[in-house]
Amino acid sequence: MEVFRKRPIEKNSTNVLKRELKLKDLIMLGIGAIIGTGIFVVTGQASANYAGPASMISFIIAALVVVLNGICFAEFASRVPVSGGPYSYMYVVFGELTAWIAGWLLICQYMLAVSSVAAGWSGYFQGFLSSVGVGLPQALTAGYNPEEGTYIDLIAGLVMILITLWVTQEAKKALRLNNAMVWVKFGVIILFVAVGVFFVQPENWQPYMPFGMQGVFNGAALVFFAFLGFDSISMAAEEVENPRRDVPRGIIGSILIATILYVIVTLILTGIVPFSQLGVADPVAFAMRYINQGFTGSVISVGTILTLLTVTISMLYSLARLIYSISKDGLLPKFLQQIDNKHRTPKNATFVAGAFGLFFAAAFPLNILAELTNITALTCLALMALGVIRLRKMLGEPKKGEFKVPFVPLLPIISVISCVFLMLQLDKVTWTVFIIALLLGLLIYFGYGYKHSDLNEKRS
Repeated sequence: MEVFRKRPIEKNSTNVLKRELKLKDLIMLGIGAIIGTGIFVVTGQASANYAGPASMISFIIAALVVVLNGICFAEFASRVPVSGGPYSYMYVVFGELTAWIAGWLLICQYMLAVSSVAAGWSGYFQGFLSSVGVGLPQALTAGYNPEEGTYIDLIAGLVMILITLWVTQEAKKALRLNNAMVWVKFGVIILFVAVGVFFVQPENWQPYMPFGMQGVFNGAALVFFAFLGFDSISMAAEEVENPRRDVPRGIIGSILIATILYVIVTLILTGIVPFSQLGVADPVAFAMRYINQGFTGSVISVGTILTLLTVTISMLYSLARLIYSISKDGLLPKFLQQIDNKHRTPKNATFVAGAFGLFFAAAFPLNILAELTNITALTCLALMALGVIRLRKMLGEPKKGEFKVPFVPLLPIISVISCVFLMLQLDKVTWTVFIIALLLGLLIYFGYGYKHSDLNEKRS
């Protein structure tokens, strides 16, 4: 069995999608995917439970690890400008089996992200409805949990349907709502900083590092995942006007902007509220209520509800492109590569992605699946770092105009070590679920993908 057969770069160069995305669209896509529950929820959890006011250092450490991985993505995006992200890149450098593993793990990661954000959005929206005296029947408020009297999350299901229909539109149109909501997100953050800066009490920053450096590193392991989503930019490569130039810039630009915003919000947040009180679901809005700025807190809550849509749009957009790319190679059924004649978008892949997202968001308990996000993402990032080393051996140094990772192989090796270090911080349950998911992915590949692969058919 030739499970490590490689896909020539030229094969992926054929493009039927509409190229219309610019650098601004890519940065907006990246920010829409990155900045969501991280800045509005994880900031408080990291401060209260791990690093205290020093959680801003945790964000910087996590950002450094993400940038190490981001520049690996950038070189691949510059030299192999095709959609599919790590899946397509691994196909070129390591071969089909490794590509499938990367693609399968990404499907798990994006599927979980889409579903969990939709469910989180439902929770925020239901809280808002309750504040104005409107409530849903208990059975329709959350996923299947008979002990709690819940069977389906109606609002999460409805929002998945809405987002799926929106993402089937032209890429430019589908991302227009995303771009608008990103500006709303910026507005919420600016409002918080503009009001909160006048209520900062420097004594709240003491002790600055209450849990020591170990707490800071533990915090970094947590907030690392607040940066995930930058890879969604590489999924859109086939719809970018100048992918070699703009995809790397979009990846690095979105990471840097997110880092600056995370640090500023954490600085203000821990300056307003003693860190021990920030372990709440809505720390940013809670901080406003803490200083008796209830109206501002309500505005921030509404803004957060709106802007969480951007994460759902970005992740579903990326998931659909990933499924489309894999189906083009025959590893998933061919009907998933059908393109909408009017909008030039992968219609069937989007509907399938949306259907699975709808199922998990509305009916499936996410507590076990949530643990997969961390380890699947880190595994893909480690593969990408190793892939850059292999890419250099295959194609040599990047040419003029192509992005270049400095100090290869040193920086990619450091990136792999950092990913493995964070993976080892995860508990045995997470590793068990990860292995089960990996075995399921291998079963799909050997049961369907290998036989139907385009490369297999051409050799037979």
